[in-house]
Amino acid sequence: MKAAIVLGAGQAPIYGDFPPPEAQAGEERVTIIAAALSPVVRGRAAGKHYSAPGTYPFIAGVDGVGRLDGGRRVLFFGSRQPYGSMAEATVVPIGQCVTIPDALDDVLAAAIANPGVSSWAALRLRAGFKPGETVLINGATGTSGRLAVQVARHLGAGKVIATARNAEALQSLGADETIQLTQDQDALEQRFQSAFANGVDVVIDYLWGQSAERLLMAAARAGIEGVPIRFVQVGSISGPGITLPSAVLRSSSITLMGSGLGGIPLDSLIASVAELLQAAATAGFTMATRSAPLAQLDQVWNAPDDGRRIVFTI
Repeated sequence: MKAAIVLGAGQAPIYGDFPPPEAQAGEERVTIIAAALSPVVRGRAAGKHYSAPGTYPFIAGVDGVGRLDGGRRVLFFGSRQPYGSMAEATVVPIGQCVTIPDALDDVLAAAIANPGVSSWAALRLRAGFKPGETVLINGATGTSGRLAVQVARHLGAGKVIATARNAEALQSLGADETIQLTQDQDALEQRFQSAFANGVDVVIDYLWGQSAERLLMAAARAGIEGVPIRFVQVGSISGPGITLPSAVLRSSSITLMGSGLGGIPLDSLIASVAELLQAAATAGFTMATRSAPLAQLDQVWNAPDDGRRIVFTI
């Protein structure tokens, strides 16, 4: 079968032939329709993501849209290695497939699952979000951040604050308040402290790095006494590490936690994906996508990022 094959760490996948999978006991075979090229997929292929298989060759891709042998259209994830979602077929454990609502087309369903569940799970499973609370999204103009604004709204956020570097993109999000990260550092510190002084319940952080440091320190200095702030770390676009004074955590009601693969029980993650897809169908979540045949893998994999999530169709 045709597939996107990773031959070694740091190598871009190649389009080629790979032995087709055969379902074993406890597995279901999926004929694949579409699979998205997400940062996680890139990181695993490069051997840089913590969930990378570490053995080669393997097929790229972590989730996708396909049909089971009985014809049911599903969103699947967790293929048995060395199989992935960027191929004509894969095998997954029974129970790791979610029925896709008829209102969602194949490309949007494939594109929205990974970035959308990042904020859905962060809010619902990690932060214990309650309707009416204020949510600050750090790094809100990327694909995941834009969806996080929509998810927070859908779940009943009383106020949504968005931060990012791009001022023009910030204004298009529909957030209640925006904070541009490129402003003078003293001014940025004041904006952060003002936001926390007015009350922030949950922070979803897609950036880490310096902006996360400043957010945590501002939260410690200006947070409302007795009101806990749940800081959920999801992505690290700005860098893998921060320098954080210990007093920040000792002197404030900040709960610092992560949300990602391995940090959430599998059955809870599956339930979150199902909830997200239903919400996407009924609430009309939107995101920018572009599709390309898997046969164009070599041209598309390293193409410049234009802000749209690439979805390979098989």
